[in-house]
Amino acid sequence: MSHSHTHHVHPTTSSAITDHHGTNMTPPEQGHGDHMMMMQMTFYFGCKNVELLFAGLVINTPGEMVGACIGVFLLAAFYEGLKIGREVLLRRNQVNVRYNSMPVPGADGTVLMETHKTVGQRMLSLAHFLQTFLHIIQVVVSYFLMLVFMTYNGYLCIAVAAGAGFGYFLFSWKKAVVVDITEHCH
Repeated sequence: MSHSHTHHVHPTTSSAITDHHGTNMTPPEQGHGDHMMMMQMTFYFGCKNVELLFAGLVINTPGEMVGACIGVFLLAAFYEGLKIGREVLLRRNQVNVRYNSMPVPGADGTVLMETHKTVGQRMLSLAHFLQTFLHIIQVVVSYFLMLVFMTYNGYLCIAVAAGAGFGYFLFSWKKAVVVDITEHCH
């Protein structure tokens, strides 16, 4: 009488499985081709079999890792520049500046006029469509950087952090904080 042995391998189980007779069985390799890609769950420094964002983009040599780190560094710097660039564009394209005066009772019973400034932009304008498009790019790039960091590869994580720092250093000095001295709620 023949026994049919069917085994299901769960991704979190070990690579060797024991059947109900106590025999060690090695499951067939799963994944892409003849190798299995396991997601790393702790920080590590390595240059072999590092899958980066896409199934076909696998780093296997130190040279490839250096290239990937340079690309990730530039992507993180671009992200910081994009954030500041969007703020600059928003300030340039603000329209509908209105000054509204409101009567406010004074301390001695007199009526004072207080002025408030309202700034906005039109919803159906080229500037708003550009801001929307740039926002989409910013969100996608931010998720890519998050996923790169989630590889837990120390080299790539350092590249993300260093690129973000470099981008901030390069672009943030243009970020002006404007304080309206007539504004009472800071």
